[in-house]
Amino acid sequence: MRPINETVMGDGFAREIERYDWEATGKAIASVTDGDVRRALGKARRNIKQLDVDDFIALISDAAAPYIEEMAQLSHRYTQERFGKTISMYIPMYVSNACTNKCVYCGFNHDNPMERTILTMEQIKAECEAIKELGPFENLLIVSGEYPALCGTEYFENVLDVCRPYFHNLTIEVQPMREAQYERLTHKGLNGVVCFQETYNKEAYRLYHPRGMKSIYEWRLNGYDRMGRAGVHKIGMGVLLGLQPDWRTDVVMMARHLRYLQRRYWRTRYSINFPRMCPSESGFQPNVVVSDRQLAQLTIAFRLFDHDVDISYSTRESDRFRHNMMLLGVTSMSAGSRTEPGGYASAPDALEQFAITDDREPEMVAADIRSQGYDVVWKDWDSIFD
Repeated sequence: MRPINETVMGDGFAREIERYDWEATGKAIASVTDGDVRRALGKARRNIKQLDVDDFIALISDAAAPYIEEMAQLSHRYTQERFGKTISMYIPMYVSNACTNKCVYCGFNHDNPMERTILTMEQIKAECEAIKELGPFENLLIVSGEYPALCGTEYFENVLDVCRPYFHNLTIEVQPMREAQYERLTHKGLNGVVCFQETYNKEAYRLYHPRGMKSIYEWRLNGYDRMGRAGVHKIGMGVLLGLQPDWRTDVVMMARHLRYLQRRYWRTRYSINFPRMCPSESGFQPNVVVSDRQLAQLTIAFRLFDHDVDISYSTRESDRFRHNMMLLGVTSMSAGSRTEPGGYASAPDALEQFAITDDREPEMVAADIRSQGYDVVWKDWDSIFD
């Protein structure tokens, strides 16, 4: 069912992205020369805080691979200048795996024969208390499958009410909402929204999302505009690496999207995440496996592209890789994650959305961060600003 109070296309990025041709963008990435990379690096050396998208295209290309060490040094320098020697910590809390969507790559797919779990407020309170036992987290990411009839605005208002006494910073990763719904949630203490577009390739998007509200490409893509207009403090973006063979084209489209949002909603902060698909995930095989070196180059290039954006790594990534990347552009990480509803206290046997790779306890992750001379930031938002 399509939204009735807001047009699907609307005045948002779904209309803006029509200016950019997918195939032409891919060809531009493939045709980057050594000279193009040198020009982009020259601008990066001059400490230009926001490179343009053409520079980003050069820095993520194969042609830039020989320059990754110099890029890494610049990324390290600019990350410390902007964020200091700190890593912000957060933890996800899954409240439901009920979902109306039929995404072909997701364990929460509506057609999967599994028992669905929707946590009660009492269970959510128990989850909050269990999380606080794990570590002094203040940044909570509330995650849910997309089932508005069962987990709608009123449900999330109640969730925020329960969680607010335990955590200073509350972010949701749930179904895209109307502008007025986001605004309602900000009055309940919502600080941020994370939404993965998954892929910006419109035709491929329809293949991966054949049924459910998520199948409406424009509605999801314009959700970021609705967040911005509603005054959401922080917006998180991401594409699912491995879903598309030409993953570099996807991240270029995301870079264009970020610049668009920054122009329109300049009071909002932004974060970027690069989740990689695992070969065994939900039986769906990724179209391409993005290597550690490729992900490192992408992360570093995005830091050079934008000095202010928060770059987040989840526990999908290994402890070794996260150990190395915290020095090269990453500014926030999750720890102690459970990706099933009630995984901390209420229902630890529920189906998880994806497998955890870094399964260290939060204090072990914190100790690793400190061992590199960095400070662990458990809290980067205060209720005084609400």
